[in-house]
Amino acid sequence: MMVDAARNPASAVRGGAAAGVGDVAAMLAGGRVGLAFVEAAQVSAAGDFVHWTTAETPGLAAPGFAVDLASGAGRLVALMRLADDSGAPRLVDQCPLPIDGSRCVSLIVTDVAVIRVTDGVLELAEVAPGWTSDDISSIAGAPLSLASNLREMTFETPGLSWPNKVYATASEALSDVPDGAIVNVDGFGGPGGMAHYLMTALRDQGAKGLTMISNTAGIARVARFGVPEGVTAIDHTILVENGQVAKAIASYPVSPSINRPSAFERAYQEGESDLEVSPQGTLAERLRSGGAGVAAFYTPTAVGTLLGEGKEVREIDGRQYVLEQQIIADYCIIRGHKADTLGNMIYKGTSRNFNPVMATAARVTVVEVDEIVEPGQLNPEEIVTPGIFVNRIVRRPEGFSPYLETA
Repeated sequence: MMVDAARNPASAVRGGAAAGVGDVAAMLAGGRVGLAFVEAAQVSAAGDFVHWTTAETPGLAAPGFAVDLASGAGRLVALMRLADDSGAPRLVDQCPLPIDGSRCVSLIVTDVAVIRVTDGVLELAEVAPGWTSDDISSIAGAPLSLASNLREMTFETPGLSWPNKVYATASEALSDVPDGAIVNVDGFGGPGGMAHYLMTALRDQGAKGLTMISNTAGIARVARFGVPEGVTAIDHTILVENGQVAKAIASYPVSPSINRPSAFERAYQEGESDLEVSPQGTLAERLRSGGAGVAAFYTPTAVGTLLGEGKEVREIDGRQYVLEQQIIADYCIIRGHKADTLGNMIYKGTSRNFNPVMATAARVTVVEVDEIVEPGQLNPEEIVTPGIFVNRIVRRPEGFSPYLETA
């Protein structure tokens, strides 16, 4: 849920994490907000609205977050009085002022009535005590139809409960991953910060034909950065060796040693997996753009190289830029350090590499953490990934090892 942020955008998000203006905008554009409220000056029969700031500043455009709310929220509710101080209707057939949102309002809540907006039809659903439908129609500046269940407005606060996103096991959290899914898998060069428990569960779940988006496509096992003697790191390799990866989108998918190729290298060379290479910074930005609702962006990285071939190139201020597309995955499996039951998450050490941007760029984000606490027990200023981006949480079992014994 998000409220009209024109007066205080940083406090507009509910759920425990501190949010800046840029974070709020990204949540909206990325489609993460299901319900939003705007303070309207006018609403038309088509569902267009004029924000109060536009009405208060004639000839100037200063809608604040109203336009973002209009385009990004799944459902938009307009709050306003049915008439202004002069008695002129605020519910109109067409807005005479420049609109801040087009055909986006689905419900209007006024001081004396609740009105639904459906396909250009205004339906009176509730009236205030002491008011009749005729009273409302006489003030409205657009025709109203009456709901079959028209009722009197009530002012009781409904009982609400916080969602609990905790799953008992990684297997339960990943049980619905289908064949052919696109999956963000965290990790950098070594095993630190990887969701080993979730990786193992995805391997055991067995979904095939996966597109794996990762930084390395699994080189921790062969690079052995920080890996103790006598053990082998659990990384993306377990998914590749299980025949689950049809394609990888990665920035460094090769072993640092030509004599020790990774499992993905071998699969690619044998024609078992496809590969799309993306520069590391570009990969991070493609993920960030996916989470923030930016369809594509221009970057100077890869201009004139093999990685830029076949892509649109545009000159801006005398410099060449390549157009890169956003990335949005179906699922994301990442590791954090601590989370509350709402999904607000804190990272530790190398678990904060690609993880924050990957978390935002997936339809279902599953996180593996060391500790789960109740809402309010995390410092909002330490939360990196707000719970709005997290769908499922699992606790890494005590004694779970990120390594396999080396034979």
